[in-house]
Amino acid sequence: MTKTLSNIIALVVSVVAVHITYIGYIRPQASLVLEASRQAGQSAPRHLVVILKDYEQEICLILMLWGMFLILGKCLAILREQYLFSVDLLEEPAQEPEEAAEGEAAEDSPGEFHGLSSALKTLETLPPDIRETPLVKTLMTSLRRFLITQDVQNTSDAIESSVEALALKQDAENSMIRYLIWAIPSIGFIGTVRGIGQALSQADQALAGDIAGMTESLGIAFNSTLVALLISIALMFMLHQLQRLQDNLVVDTQDYCEAFLLNRISKGGDDAHPVKLESSPSLSVGRN
Repeated sequence: MTKTLSNIIALVVSVVAVHITYIGYIRPQASLVLEASRQAGQSAPRHLVVILKDYEQEICLILMLWGMFLILGKCLAILREQYLFSVDLLEEPAQEPEEAAEGEAAEDSPGEFHGLSSALKTLETLPPDIRETPLVKTLMTSLRRFLITQDVQNTSDAIESSVEALALKQDAENSMIRYLIWAIPSIGFIGTVRGIGQALSQADQALAGDIAGMTESLGIAFNSTLVALLISIALMFMLHQLQRLQDNLVVDTQDYCEAFLLNRISKGGDDAHPVKLESSPSLSVGRN
């Protein structure tokens, strides 16, 4: 299932779930509460179902659930990939005696990095869900660049360009979430305009002494804005947590490539050994 299809399904589920809740509970209960207050000659009470009963609040709740799905989905995807940073993905696989003899012959010629070539082949045979992770894609791009140019600086440039592209991609994928966080308060303000308009249309009744209709309309105006602003505050907090995880992913990807790839190829030859992840201070940035 593609991400687009799963996002559409999540939106449809949010619409159905919220609308069923509204027609089955919130609006009937709000009608009972308002009718009881009218019979008692009181203004509309500040009950939760009364605050949530209008269409603007329903739309805001739908968008809130959809936004939470988008944010949590991205957060879980990043957290599922964290274990890769504790694995040496460039470790040479065990070789058969014949392959080992061929590898030794290849290593005798200067500039040959037989182990890195076999590591690239190993990365290319990984399952698609692992092969498409940012870390593995960056490693594959950098390895190809080094095997073609055999230049450490070109490989470093490839790593830098890959992590920059990753950051730009993450920022672009967050555009829908940012739009939802902007749209929710706007919908609340639409409810404010609608409520004030209804209240002004009932000014004659208020001058005649019946202010119940005007106060109910003003309740629509302020309740919609209240709900929308609270939802936008919650979603903005979740978005900042997502961006923190994404920034950490970019930093960790670059640090991993520097520790496991650049250190290895800069030493060169048989003496090249990967830097242990625990001994690299820069890898702790963002994960602590």
